[in-house]
Amino acid sequence: MTKVGWEEQNRSLMPAPSDGHGPAVSGIVLASAIPVTRGIASTSEVRLSIFPKEFFVKSIFIRSAAALAVAAAFALPATTLLAATPKDTLVVTWAIDDIITMDPAESFEISAGEVMGNSYDRLLRYDVNDPSKLVPDIAKSWAVSPDDKTYTFEIKPGLKFASGNPLTAEDVAYSLQRAVILDKTPAFILTQFGFTKENVKDKIRAVDGKSLVLLIDKPYAPTFVLNCLTANVASIVDKKLVQANEKNGDWGYGWLKTNYAGSGPMKVREWRANEIIALERNDNYWGTQSKLRRVIYRHVKEAATQRLMLEKGDVDIARNLTPQDLDALAKNKNIKTTSTPKGTVWYFSLNQKHPILSKPEVREAFKWLVDYDAIGATMIKNIGVVHQNFLPVGLLGASTDKPYKLDVNKAKALLAKAGHPNGFKITIDMRTSQPVQGMTEAFQQTLKRAGIELEILPGDGKQTLTKYRARQHDIYIGQWGADYWDPHTNADTFARNPSNADDAKSKPLAWRNAWDIPEMTKKADAAVLERDANKRKAMYLELQADHRKNSPFVMIGQMIETAAIRNDVKGFKIGPTSDATYMFKVSK
Repeated sequence: MTKVGWEEQNRSLMPAPSDGHGPAVSGIVLASAIPVTRGIASTSEVRLSIFPKEFFVKSIFIRSAAALAVAAAFALPATTLLAATPKDTLVVTWAIDDIITMDPAESFEISAGEVMGNSYDRLLRYDVNDPSKLVPDIAKSWAVSPDDKTYTFEIKPGLKFASGNPLTAEDVAYSLQRAVILDKTPAFILTQFGFTKENVKDKIRAVDGKSLVLLIDKPYAPTFVLNCLTANVASIVDKKLVQANEKNGDWGYGWLKTNYAGSGPMKVREWRANEIIALERNDNYWGTQSKLRRVIYRHVKEAATQRLMLEKGDVDIARNLTPQDLDALAKNKNIKTTSTPKGTVWYFSLNQKHPILSKPEVREAFKWLVDYDAIGATMIKNIGVVHQNFLPVGLLGASTDKPYKLDVNKAKALLAKAGHPNGFKITIDMRTSQPVQGMTEAFQQTLKRAGIELEILPGDGKQTLTKYRARQHDIYIGQWGADYWDPHTNADTFARNPSNADDAKSKPLAWRNAWDIPEMTKKADAAVLERDANKRKAMYLELQADHRKNSPFVMIGQMIETAAIRNDVKGFKIGPTSDATYMFKVSK
């Protein structure tokens, strides 16, 4: 079992990801798709089979002869400009290099979370306009026993998967059992209720194809249990289709990594790592049909390139713009912005296996060596706010205390007390995307003022995550997003570490940083069982105060996700969590 949030971080149990080179890694590919040369962003045009014939994806800068070759193949002049994307197609630029798999039992990265939220159903979801409220998805109704340990769900009748196969309670039971038995990265969201490989078929079972029964181990607050069932790991997969592609008893794991077996409003049509994701309307969807025929995500890492593509009308939405880009676009009458406070926090973390970083004085010194005000006013302006706690504002018990500021003299005194008056050399693993790159470079400069020489080790999302999951970093900069809308989602990873052994079954962020905290773990366990909301809130406030003072986490800020969109795009709303940004509700 591993423990992770929507993030730029995860687990050593995850298989080493592809390095993104070579041909498409996905089995979800259109037969006639024309590969887009990676790295090309030019004024040449490349036609993809997923677009109508009149539409071409226009890039920004010519970087290779391959771009011209593809353009020539379609007899297109390299300087042709096009005015707009097709009416039935939404094109989004986004850094999607964190995606490792398309299997909801394993997928746990931010970009993949959005794909899962649009393409897979689950028993229930939370209301994006009020995350404290739960709404039915494929469940018609649900009930909780008087002892709060038995949950019964009635499944809506007449449902179908995208394949055309019927969706019944058997598929729901199979999906949840499969996630527990595979025991991949996000399985802890389910196994924390006492489900194991040995007992899950008895504890999660279908009744007459219409109802599902879950037997949990403790009387948790029902809202906590139900919120966990909104997570992507609880997505419903097509049992018949997955079993047909099973190999050597792998529960279809090898196949579903690169294929699709869902029933959501959109279906995954194509995924090419570090290039493109194509979603297509699912005509078998039981609810309101998507107004869009397709949604195309294009991997574009550079914010400036995203902005230029948006201004030219080559894309409809840009997702990774810098504060400077957003300021500039405010003057463009054809473009508007939208933003939502996210349940996502940024942080630096210090590996406690390191003999220097494990000293309490050094941990505290680092917290006084961040220029929080400068980061808030520049790097995360319009896209975040300074926040120094592991619970994001919006969750029960979230603290807004901010005791730290840049104080080099105080940090130097702490370093001297720890036996390092002249500083030391250390490394940090950093994903090369904004704003984390800017924050890391600013951190490098303020550390230097205290004599600490920070070497930045850049990499893409998969590279840095894999190293972090294996506890092989010195310092890591990451972002963590809530898995479900309950404070335990973050307490469970920042403030719990049941076992610090290298082969521990549970591997939360505290484990990744080798922070052994048996007493704090007990307090977090007690908080999740507390039924009184006010008492529970007080328990989380106490946990955060302890965490701020003693943890190896330097909490930096909370994300306000901001996107720039063309004026003809209607209904686009960024969700509080990554899996709640619903593209199937968008129109043009």
